[in-house]
Amino acid sequence: MTTAIPFPLREPHQVDAGSQPFHPNLSVKLICPDCRVDPPQIVEEFASGDLVCGECGLVLGDRIIDTRSEWRTFANDEGDDPSRVGAAANPLLDGNQLDTIISRIDGGTGAARDLNRVHGRATAVRGERNLVQIYKEISAMCDSISLSKLVSDTAKQLYKRVEDEKLLRGKSSDAIVAACIFIACRQENVGRTYREICALTRVTKKEIGRCYKALQSKLQTNTTIMNSEDLMSRFCSNLQLPNYVQKSGVDLVKRAKELGTLAGKSPISVAAACIYLVSYLFRQPKTARDIAHVAGVSEVTIKTAYKSLYAEKERLINLETLYSSQITDITFESLVLP
Repeated sequence: MTTAIPFPLREPHQVDAGSQPFHPNLSVKLICPDCRVDPPQIVEEFASGDLVCGECGLVLGDRIIDTRSEWRTFANDEGDDPSRVGAAANPLLDGNQLDTIISRIDGGTGAARDLNRVHGRATAVRGERNLVQIYKEISAMCDSISLSKLVSDTAKQLYKRVEDEKLLRGKSSDAIVAACIFIACRQENVGRTYREICALTRVTKKEIGRCYKALQSKLQTNTTIMNSEDLMSRFCSNLQLPNYVQKSGVDLVKRAKELGTLAGKSPISVAAACIYLVSYLFRQPKTARDIAHVAGVSEVTIKTAYKSLYAEKERLINLETLYSSQITDITFESLVLP
């Protein structure tokens, strides 16, 4: 059974039938040559390391490996886990990852530290050090803007695919990392704008856009269009607005999409304008400057979109359905004139 490759190519390479790699046949069945009982009754005797037929007692194999858990630990300090298999392999790195590492602790002589350094240089896989460094940068960037580990791992997988296939030759690693984080956010439905990615990675929007378009044309990604609803919760949280204001803002965004009130506007502008209207409606006013600072758009853009919402406020908002334990008399008179 083959594992699925993350981010497969849109045009996979054609492989000749004669040059396909050898794969073992896993459907081979071991049958005793004497009794020939099917299905066979094969017994694994781990104490002696033999494979024995359960019908006639013929030894079919020797020196088998005991795959059961151990009951003793061979470490210097007695621990709870007697396993000696080591840590799990990292799929983001190349190689078998079964190397032995020399400890750096030897009582203060410094010889073990020198041996560890020399051994590390001798067994280092070419390019692995750069990959590990870039993976650390991706993790640090994702943590700085509160992205989940799922987004971070997706960005790392995408970067490894780009490096393995050499898809973006001539592009800087910073631009590739920025594009990978941006695509990972889109794929996991985490709303992040171009401006936030640019401020995070210090890469221009044009460079991120070029790498994003190139990867979209060469790799199969499940990126979706960013919705205003995805941005609403984060913007309201940064503006310290209560949950009922956020819920009403999401309902207003959905209603505006149904009526086409803000057709042609960007999702960021739609979310900012709806927050501006709902904040005044619930008497939690936020100025256009505050919202513009959080959303990353200009005040003129917010007020232009707000003007369209204000013109159709009766069709967009049903005051009878709005309820708040803090405010009971919600009217359109609390809205500011555009």
